[in-house]
Amino acid sequence: MSVRSFATLFRPSQFFSIRGGVHPEGRKSLSSDCPIEDMPIPTLIRVPLQQHIGAEAEPVVKRDDVVLKGQLIGKARGPVSANIHAPTSGRVIAVGHFAAPHPSGLPIPTITIRTDGADSWGPRLGRLRPENASPEEIAAKVAEAGIVGMGGATFPSAVKLNLRGKYALHTLVINGAECEPYLTCDDRLMRERAEEIVDGIGIIARALGVTQIVVAIESNKPQAIAAMQRFDRALGIPLRVQVVPTQYPMGSEKHLVKILTGRETPARALTADLGVVVHNAGTAHAVHLAVRYGEPLISRVVTVSGRGVRRPANVRVLIGTPVAEVLAHCGGLTEDPERLLLGGPMMGQPIQNTRVPVVKGTSGILALTRAETPDLDTMPCIRCGRCAQACPVGLTPFEMNARIQADDLDGAGRIGLLDCITCGCCSFTCPSNIPLVQTIHFAKGKLAEQEGRKHQQEETRRLAAARKAREEAAAEAKRQAMAKRKAEMEAKKQREAAAAAATPQPAQHGEPLQ
Repeated sequence: MSVRSFATLFRPSQFFSIRGGVHPEGRKSLSSDCPIEDMPIPTLIRVPLQQHIGAEAEPVVKRDDVVLKGQLIGKARGPVSANIHAPTSGRVIAVGHFAAPHPSGLPIPTITIRTDGADSWGPRLGRLRPENASPEEIAAKVAEAGIVGMGGATFPSAVKLNLRGKYALHTLVINGAECEPYLTCDDRLMRERAEEIVDGIGIIARALGVTQIVVAIESNKPQAIAAMQRFDRALGIPLRVQVVPTQYPMGSEKHLVKILTGRETPARALTADLGVVVHNAGTAHAVHLAVRYGEPLISRVVTVSGRGVRRPANVRVLIGTPVAEVLAHCGGLTEDPERLLLGGPMMGQPIQNTRVPVVKGTSGILALTRAETPDLDTMPCIRCGRCAQACPVGLTPFEMNARIQADDLDGAGRIGLLDCITCGCCSFTCPSNIPLVQTIHFAKGKLAEQEGRKHQQEETRRLAAARKAREEAAAEAKRQAMAKRKAEMEAKKQREAAAAAATPQPAQHGEPLQ
């Protein structure tokens, strides 16, 4: 499809439909009118080395090291990884393990910093003039800054910027949908920092080499739409603000591309196969700060909301700040919450320990009361099919759940387990309150564990075979060397014998002279 014909799909009043989806109560009014505020520096910061999809970063500091704001403390390891920087100045008091901001609460490698309150910057990253910089230079700067997807996926952004070398890209989509209930951090960022976001969008577009940009925002954010439209002519590349329906999971990048273009991304493929790359609005703002001002990703805007929070707010928080301190900054809790979540209520991660830190992918901290949470009493499946109707991927969650319960993971895989985006629409619509998405999460993890174990076994067999081959090759080389040496010694003996036979022998005593 040509760029011109593709562009006709993006008409201001036209959009396509997606299958399934749900319309949960938004409850964004709790924090949507709260301007972004900066939280004071906490006394202790815990920075996990695994805040992104891919390999965890390798620590480059040790206990008792003094660090400055923006200093590299964790170096990306491998092509899919991300740098980690000190969010503020202080002293490293531990390089070890601490509870992860995850339902498991298992300890993960973490750098703990006792802050000094001075917030002293170290040397900033080198700045670029994006107008003169090459795509490679921009991608390298984004990688150096440790920027990941700020919408929650946390995929290293530089990897996406380098897709230009593998795909024929023509369109950049900026995801401003923010479809999860309660969350308003992207909404406020677009309302208050629209010019900076648009600058970041332009930088991303230059790195990708695209010819058009679409900023997709749900219709329930009129002020953000108006703010972004004020700068739709600020770039040399055509930029259009596209209003999309308020529907969950509109923020899923494949579904966003589907509703904008009418084209479906194949299962387990990338939107780049269609020539489209999707980045979050918060990611664009982080790119602006990194390229223009040399600031690595060391803070983010977090929505603190729910009826259990005394003062809902949108707060710019340093990465590594304990959840407990963020809640205290917002007045604390009105009561013990029924559920405490990092992220939104649909795809967020429940936590039990408020000492866990805010990380790069933390878009929200929600304290939900009993009145805000559904009835948790689970009943048997009545096979009503509502979960299948709501599934935006076209799967049959009730059938997958039955196979998972029967420990038939291979069977669940055959009907689409790995294609599930775990959006939670199935659980939301289930009249029997069956925790379908949690079951699918568990099954995916178990399948990944099995695949990992299988890969490890195959790798062990491969290494054993390689070792055996090396040993056999060494033994054969040794045999050949011994045979060669034996042949050389035999040849030497024969030469010596022949030489001896050819040499005249001296006369013996008593022998007559000739």
